[in-house]
Amino acid sequence: MSDLRIIVVAPSGRDGPIIAQLLTRVGLDAIEQPNCEAACREAISGVGAFVVADEALTPQSTASMAAFVAGQPSWSDLPIIVLTSGGEVSAYSEARRRLREPLGNVVLVERPVRPETLISTVKTAVRARKRQYDVRDHLKTEKLASDALRRSEKLAIVGRLAASIAHEINNPLEAVTNLHYLMGSATSLEEAKSFLASADQELARVVEITTQTLRFHRETSTPTQTEVAPLLNSVLKLYAGRIASSRISLHRDFDDSVPIVGFPGELRQLFANLISNALDAMPRGGRLMIRAQSTSEARNGLRPGIKVVVADTGSGIPVKVRAKILEPFVSTKPETGTGLGLWVSSEIVAKHGGTLRFRSRVGTGTVFRIFLPAVPPIR
Repeated sequence: MSDLRIIVVAPSGRDGPIIAQLLTRVGLDAIEQPNCEAACREAISGVGAFVVADEALTPQSTASMAAFVAGQPSWSDLPIIVLTSGGEVSAYSEARRRLREPLGNVVLVERPVRPETLISTVKTAVRARKRQYDVRDHLKTEKLASDALRRSEKLAIVGRLAASIAHEINNPLEAVTNLHYLMGSATSLEEAKSFLASADQELARVVEITTQTLRFHRETSTPTQTEVAPLLNSVLKLYAGRIASSRISLHRDFDDSVPIVGFPGELRQLFANLISNALDAMPRGGRLMIRAQSTSEARNGLRPGIKVVVADTGSGIPVKVRAKILEPFVSTKPETGTGLGLWVSSEIVAKHGGTLRFRSRVGTGTVFRIFLPAVPPIR
């Protein structure tokens, strides 16, 4: 079944079969339908253009076709060729014109129409429609590539977290090994119970780290009510070992902020990107400040939401890449970075209807400010 089928609606007389046969003889895929409603149902599976006799456009059938046209995707501008009667402009012809207005891309062909004129008009419409399908295919390919980049960056984040997670898990497991040895040499039941209680605490730490890690993969497909502070804390737990070993002082300021509607997995990825970048910028130590506060943004009206600030005293973003830092494949870490982290972060913020801004100075540090509306227009 062709996406470029011509659907003919000419219920009076022999016009419908004659037009369909004429277009088929010149190599076009043409089918006839008894009315506009049936034509719209058939067009769901692909259509290159409609050829419609003007008398088939009653107010009811025109409304059905207009609804179909209105439901088109953004790339589509479906051609509708209307076979109309000639003559002078009159109140009747003006009323018919107004009736056809909601149909959008309408081409009028006066009857009686020569076969060559009809064939030429239809072929022109089909060529235009084919270009629309080319745009559709390009957008689809672009979306697939964009989705692949997001998945690639998510895997890269998990990879960067792996070292921190291994360190965090190794410490309690070493403690459990030592406590197990001590239990074997305990001189009393109470002493053995004390060692066992300590081992339980260390294993609980392992369970918590594992749970936080799994949340990067277990995300809902629909937006849910989410609190930002617990998300930030869950990410910071995974980086606790790295923060301590890098001599970085952590300062957090989270108020009792209102929950927002969003995708927890994507927001966790956003915060992991920003925190990881901040830590990378301070290899010899520094100060990491993270703040989450309820606020309002004056954009399209006063929108309540959450402001998240991630600030570091690191190396800063070089001036030459600062203007392009939110674009894909732009990185300040050419040897280790994918150049996708901040681009993905900006996409996540935009998806949640928020804004992302930053300022940076080489040798002083970088500050990222994010606003997330409480009830965003999720795309």
